[in-house]
Amino acid sequence: MSLDQMKMPVPPAPPVLQPEIAAERFVLRPLRRSDAGLIALYAGDERVARMTTSIPHPLPPGTIEAFIARAGEADRQDEVWVLDASAHGGAEIMGLISLERLDRNQSEIGYWIAPPYWNTGHASEAVRALLEANPYGSATMFASVFQDNPASARVLTNSGFEYIGDAEAFSVARNATVPTWTYLRRMS
Repeated sequence: MSLDQMKMPVPPAPPVLQPEIAAERFVLRPLRRSDAGLIALYAGDERVARMTTSIPHPLPPGTIEAFIARAGEADRQDEVWVLDASAHGGAEIMGLISLERLDRNQSEIGYWIAPPYWNTGHASEAVRALLEANPYGSATMFASVFQDNPASARVLTNSGFEYIGDAEAFSVARNATVPTWTYLRRMS
């Protein structure tokens, strides 16, 4: 029997490795299982959860572990990074930033920063680092923020995003539809 005639199982393709992205004061790195405790601590803060669409409050047990597992799957729809300043003498986790691949060479950025790091410029630095890296090679990036979160709107406008309109998004933590501002950044 030749090798061509043998029905050998094809091993699954290895997951595409997510790149680390250097910023000035920290690195954006992929999630690790060991991040679960600190992410749960910060994501479980109602002030953080209420400014996101997907974080429930209170945070059910196992939510963060499941989130980290999904972020490591080979067929994931988006990339999620931790803002990690431990190599620079800072905190290991200061927040998360994500990039979701959309159709027509577009992506959407999402992020949250842990309360101890609010008003420190870390969100702006993370967004700028992700824009510069542009890991999907997107021609256009979008982002949206709740209208009662002007600090996040400033992060986007300071990073070169332009306001393009109002919309609405459902917030799990608020159990309500919340008005949003939508922003766009052309990458070319």
